[in-house]
Amino acid sequence: MDGGRCAPLRRSRGTAAAMEAHDVNEPMTSAPHWPDAATLRERLRHVYWIGGGSGAGKSTVAARLADRHGLRLYSTDATMADHARRTTPEHAPHLHEFIAMDMDERWVHRSPETMLGTFHWFRGEGSHLIVEDLLALPEGTGVVAEGFRLLPSLVRPLLADPARAVWLLPTPRFREAAIRSRASPDDGFLQRTSDPERAARNLAERERMFTEHLRRVTRDLGLSVVDVDGTATEDESVERVSAMFGL
Repeated sequence: MDGGRCAPLRRSRGTAAAMEAHDVNEPMTSAPHWPDAATLRERLRHVYWIGGGSGAGKSTVAARLADRHGLRLYSTDATMADHARRTTPEHAPHLHEFIAMDMDERWVHRSPETMLGTFHWFRGEGSHLIVEDLLALPEGTGVVAEGFRLLPSLVRPLLADPARAVWLLPTPRFREAAIRSRASPDDGFLQRTSDPERAARNLAERERMFTEHLRRVTRDLGLSVVDVDGTATEDESVERVSAMFGL
């Protein structure tokens, strides 16, 4: 998750009130050359959206769906460095403040609450670039867009069909197990701090709060959720999301 706000994107009237209640950490961003809201939704009709918390298997499910159904895969994680370069301090202040911090300032000395409230991707900085990228792709092939940057209040106004979006939300126990299974004691960005254990606790708590935030917002906006607790196999998860998308 390491890696400008312009005029607000026009929102669909039916969900505006619910989104206003959650925009503190999820500002919408836009670009002046975008089409109107109805046209934008139609142009993105071929996109399937998979958001969610860290460790929930978003990338795996999206990659398998893309391979199975001949869809193009768009990873928001893979675009973070490029999007960071395409922002300015004026349009993405939290991002550029984060870049200027050392590792302890990022992960050790700040509270999880502060980390959550100021994390640039959680605040939607650079989210207009996701939409610009998707609009630049050929429309003849379906696209699976995935990543934690797909905030519910970003995606909801872009949906011609709400059934084409889902958020995978891991339970705390499942996420901890997933992180442990892929962690190396001598690797990882937290090892570059002066107190890796405290940094890991701070990050885990931030991620727990972010997942709970996603749960509240998706519920209020009437969006679909899959709880990931480890009881379903990878194949079953792929089948479930595929069925939800009508693929």
